[in-house]
Amino acid sequence: MDNLQGREESVGFAQGFREVVRHVGLVLLVGAGMATAFTLWTPASVLPRSAAREIARAMATRVGRNTTPLPPTLTPMARERVGIVAGHSENDSGAVCPDGLTEVEVNHDVAELVRVQLYEAGYDVDLLTEFDDRLEGYSARALVSIHADSCDYINDEATGFKVAGSLETQVPVESDRLSSCLIDRYSRATGLKFHAGSITYDMQYYHAYREIAPQTPAAIIEVGFLNLDRDILVNHLDVVSDGIADGILCYVRNERLGME
Repeated sequence: MDNLQGREESVGFAQGFREVVRHVGLVLLVGAGMATAFTLWTPASVLPRSAAREIARAMATRVGRNTTPLPPTLTPMARERVGIVAGHSENDSGAVCPDGLTEVEVNHDVAELVRVQLYEAGYDVDLLTEFDDRLEGYSARALVSIHADSCDYINDEATGFKVAGSLETQVPVESDRLSSCLIDRYSRATGLKFHAGSITYDMQYYHAYREIAPQTPAAIIEVGFLNLDRDILVNHLDVVSDGIADGILCYVRNERLGME
């Protein structure tokens, strides 16, 4: 009788122990699931900052970090600036032909084409008027003022173009180089001759030379005579603008001249 009672007590104890183990395992399993869900779905703002940092570090360690360095951010290079003055614009008509063609029309049309060409070549361009307020202290890689010569018939020699650099600059070598580039490239593009003998005082001491920053190289170009050179100045503006743009690019890019 005693033996039977002892066996029954042993069986009861074993069953009770298994029941306890089952309940403990269930509690641990539920706890693990809730911890995982809390980690995945709890907003970082609910956690203390240090705890959120530790969780993030642990997860990063578990999945592995991408140690490949990011490529450096490219800083766009600043575009050099060039100034173009459309001679007489917003001031007066300049030379006037008997049929009503005005110098200022030609100057402005050429200047606009040069602006577009230089911009497409990678330069920022200010299109300036004759007495533009921006000329005061103006600083740029170069400044070129575009004009045309008389519409009157003077003689058969009144054909060709003129270029004069600033005589008031603090960088005379640079202004001379700009003038030389304009002469070289403009004569190549247009086939017009350099009319050096008729460069005037007003060209050499052009008012803008006294207004701009003295370190800005500058030159004035008269693209041709509105009488004998009228065809190229009216019907072939692209050729005229090519010559000026090429001359400016020759200077800013430090290209070789024909005589070098």
